[in-house]
Amino acid sequence: MAVQRIDKVLAAMGLCSRKEAAGYAKKGAVAVDGVVCRDASRKIDPDQVCLTFNGQPVGYQEHVYLMLHKPLGILSATEDRDQQTVLDLLPGVYRSRGVFPVGRLDKDTSGLLLLTDDGALGHHLTSPKHQVNKVYHAVAEGVLGQADVDAFAHGIKLRDGTQCRPAKLEIRSVSDGKTDVLVTVCEGKYHQVRRMLASRGTPVLTLERLSEGEVVLDSALKPGEWRELTSEEISALRYEI
Repeated sequence: MAVQRIDKVLAAMGLCSRKEAAGYAKKGAVAVDGVVCRDASRKIDPDQVCLTFNGQPVGYQEHVYLMLHKPLGILSATEDRDQQTVLDLLPGVYRSRGVFPVGRLDKDTSGLLLLTDDGALGHHLTSPKHQVNKVYHAVAEGVLGQADVDAFAHGIKLRDGTQCRPAKLEIRSVSDGKTDVLVTVCEGKYHQVRRMLASRGTPVLTLERLSEGEVVLDSALKPGEWRELTSEEISALRYEI
C-alpha cells in the first residue's frame, strides 16, 4: 500500500479529524512500532508498521464495504432532518468515514442494501451500462401468468412510456388472488419493480431485495442489522465491473 500521513490514516478510520490528530500526536497518543510519534504528518505504510492510537492498534482499511438488512420505514439516504436514514443504523465510525448507500431502496422496501465509502465501486454498481443484476422477492395483488413472464423478458414499457430493459419474472406461487414472484432486473429506475408489476395490473404488496450481483443478503441478519462484506464478496462485486 502507498505511504500515507498518519493524520490521514487516523481520520480515514474515523478516530479523529486530521486537525485533531496533530494534537493527539503532540500529547503522545500516537505510536509507530511501539515508539511514540509526535508528528502526525509523518508518512507510513499502514501495512508495514504497527500504528497505535491511545494504546489500541489501528487496523487500517482503505475502504469499507457493508451489507445492511434494510428494514421498512427507513430512508436510503445519508441524512434527513425529519426521518431516520440507513446511516443512523450504523456506528459513528462508519458515518464519519463518509459511507453512503449504493443505490436506493425506497422507504417501503426492505432487504439487501450495500454501503461503502468507495466512490468508484459505488458508481460502477449503479451505472446502467454495467447491468448488474438485482433480485427482488415480491408479493403482488392479482394473478400473474406466462404472458407476464414473456412481457418482462421482452422489456416492460411503463405507464409513462419509459422502456425497461428485459427482465426475468419467476412465478413462485399463486394463492388467494395474490402472486408470489422473484424479479431480476439489471437497472435501477425509480421504483422500477413496483412500476413494472403495476403496469401488468398487479400492484406490489410487499417487496424485498435479496441480492445484488453475486452478493446475497445474509439470512442471519435481522432487519436493521449489518455486517462487513467478506473478502470473497468484495471480490465478486469488483468482478462485476
